[in-house]
Amino acid sequence: MTFRGLLDGKNILITGGGSGIGRAMAQHFSDMGASIAVLGRREIKLKETADLIKNKGGTAYFHTCDVRNTDQINEAIDYFLDNMKNIDILVNNAAGNFVSPTEKLSPHAFDSVVGIVLHGTFYVTLNMGKRWISNSRKGVVLDIVTTYAWTGSAFVVPSAAAKAGVLAMVRSLAVEWARYGIRHVAIAPGPFPTEATKRNLFPIQDMENKIIDRIPLGRTGRMEEISNLAAFLVSDYADYINGEVVTIDGGEWLKGAGQFNDFLSLDKDQWDLIREMSMKK
Repeated sequence: MTFRGLLDGKNILITGGGSGIGRAMAQHFSDMGASIAVLGRREIKLKETADLIKNKGGTAYFHTCDVRNTDQINEAIDYFLDNMKNIDILVNNAAGNFVSPTEKLSPHAFDSVVGIVLHGTFYVTLNMGKRWISNSRKGVVLDIVTTYAWTGSAFVVPSAAAKAGVLAMVRSLAVEWARYGIRHVAIAPGPFPTEATKRNLFPIQDMENKIIDRIPLGRTGRMEEISNLAAFLVSDYADYINGEVVTIDGGEWLKGAGQFNDFLSLDKDQWDLIREMSMKK
């Protein structure tokens, strides 16, 4: 689906680009010819991503930023524009999530996830969108959502609510901002194991096995698969795709709505162990 040169001349900003899917996309976009900007809260991780790209001859910049803070967003984007002159594509990948019985959640825990996923996505999109519109420049926004954005899922209520909001935003802005030449698309991944998901979503081995049992293809996703899809969707070859959400989950959501519903079988001791493991840094 993708090839070297596909993204030549494109400058791409990725939130949450220091690890996981964000890092994988950053490296792949660079391989396809793009210049990369990554932002996130952990400077060490961001620098690692940038160095991986630069060591292969690519161009990459990084800046620390909490996407819940509009001043930090503005500062980071100003920095990238000073160095890159323009940003053509925004990838909203920054997220936070963990499994928990909803009655055990605190308001702060709920706010933390919704703040990163929904508010953060909107804040960065709004900042970038205003700049594109005022400068009469076209742009592409790719948001990473999830299949339970339209089904809901037990035990991840903050994430489900926030991702559903992001999905609504994709479809709303796809119509509203198309007149400015700004295109909105989204990817809804199923399980793609990363350090963060293993720590926060599948800390017990049996939990990941339960998820795999739900996937008709019998495996989790590979980073190159989602990176290839993302590269195509933000490229000029997908210029007529607007407001679309592409699912990449091996058929999981078709087999049963709610990615974490099967965790109903976990007992109190297992939930206590999950809480203990997810709090470890």
